[in-house]
Formats: sequence, C-alpha cells, structure tokens
Amino acid sequence: MMTSFDQIRKEAKAKGKKRLVIAPVTAAMDLSTLSEAMTDGLVFPILVGDGKAAASWVDREKIPAAHLEIIEEPDDAKALALAIDMVKKGAAEILMRGAMDPGRFLGAVLDKEKGLLKERVASLVSVFDPPGVGRLTMATDTYVNNFPSIAEKVTITENVIRLAGVLGFSSPKIAALSAIEQVNPAIPSTMDAAILSKMAERRQFGDVTLEGPLDIDCAVSQRAAARKGVHSPVTGHGDIYLMPNVEAGYLMAQLSVFIGKTPMACSLMGTSRPVVLNLPFVPAENRPTEIALAVLLCGRL
Repeated sequence: MMTSFDQIRKEAKAKGKKRLVIAPVTAAMDLSTLSEAMTDGLVFPILVGDGKAAASWVDREKIPAAHLEIIEEPDDAKALALAIDMVKKGAAEILMRGAMDPGRFLGAVLDKEKGLLKERVASLVSVFDPPGVGRLTMATDTYVNNFPSIAEKVTITENVIRLAGVLGFSSPKIAALSAIEQVNPAIPSTMDAAILSKMAERRQFGDVTLEGPLDIDCAVSQRAAARKGVHSPVTGHGDIYLMPNVEAGYLMAQLSVFIGKTPMACSLMGTSRPVVLNLPFVPAENRPTEIALAVLLCGRL
C-alpha cells in the first residue's frame, strides 16, 4: 500500500514515460508542473495550441526538441478536441487541461459521444498526505457532481475503490458521511449512506468495509463513535470519505488545504483514459503528484 506522495511519484517513475497531451496551450499559461514531471521522467509531453508560445517555453527551459512534440492549433476548442481524439485513438495516454476554464474543459471531456466518459458519472477523488500520519486518505466527490442521486453515488463509490486498488489498498475502509450518524428520512444523505452500507455488507463493492451514515466526529474518532453507540472498524480508521454532496466535498477539500495545510492531489475517475484537471485549488507543489497518479492509472481504467 502506498503511504505518501513521494511513494506515488516513485512508483509512477518506475512505469516509464507516458505520452501526455496538454491542450490548449497559450502564452499566458504556467507550464512549471509539466517541467517538473518531465524532470521526474514521468511523461513525454505533446503540447497542442499556440505553437509559438510552446516553442518559447521550450527555449526558456532548454528542453531538447526530441523530448516533446508541439502541434499548432490556435483555436482552443479545436485544440482540445484534437487532444481528446489523440487519447481515444492511443496516440497519447494521458490528457491534461491547459489554458481553459475547468467547466468548459470538463464539458468536452465528459461529452457522452465525443468525450472520454466511461462510467455512469465521473467523479473527482481528493487524495491527502497528512503530515506525520504515515498513510494516505481519500475523499470524493469533491468537484464534479453537485447533488448526486443514490445511483450516481454507487458509481462514485466504485470509482474511488478503483483508485484505492491502484494505490494498493487491498481492503479499504470507507466512511459514508452525513450530518448525523442516525438514519433519518428527513435527511436524504443518511438514507443514501445506509443503502451503500447495506450494499457493501452484501459484498456488492467487493472486499471493502463501508459504514454509514457517520457524522464527522464518528468517522474520525473511535471514542466519539463508541460514545454514540456506533461500533465499526471504520470509525477512526477510515481510508476513504464519501461526501454527501459537492458543497461538503469541495469545502472540506479546500479547508484541508488552506487551513489544515494538508498536501492534496486530485484524480478524475470514471473516464476511459487518465485525465489531469489541473485545478487551481490544488497546491502547485502537489500538481506533479497528480500527473504521477495519472501515470499509475494508465491501462487500469
């Protein structure tokens, strides 16, 4: 089981360079993350967009021409469409967002006809490397689905279990979060959590332990859970936190980064090929880890 971002990057490096296409490339964008990933030996980049801007960056970084490819396509939408097509046809293995609004980028990537959507829904998994803890934790969905239905939550759960498997979690412990730890028909997320818990009990998600509903103190503290009459191997030992909706997920992820100072990297799941969203709330120093996660996912989606 991988226990740190350093280990993720080390394991990814051992996989060899993967062809990563980034689009659209413009003169205004910061390509420092790509530089670091190249230095780590993770990727062979293909830059689609403003050819002059790409060439200027190559000159500044003194990158040998043989170490990357530049494709001229000044129209942003066409550049992204070309990049998606390259990934679908196997000319590249990883897609990375360039200088485009995340919502517009996601709209193209998740288009049911022309995009890369594979499952019922895609979902974002935030992976955390808490200082001094010595293990990774995950939370989902932290960006994509606003108020997912129970059917969508089933897919979100399957998506994160797939990533956990890639990271070496053989039997992950999953906490399905809500505002309270009791099943209450007036709070739909408690009902959803209870359904997911029963599905896990009947092994519908494979070798996992899923408990819910759990409020946050029951999830993170075995003592608090016991005080409330909740007895589960998940309490205090969760590997994965299933969020009730994107409001809770997105805020929790941002609070962990900006107030908790916890290193975080994200992985988009539910697509047929690895996609790096390159979101602004992910700390710059953790973005190469996102590329490393994508490398690890190659051939495993």
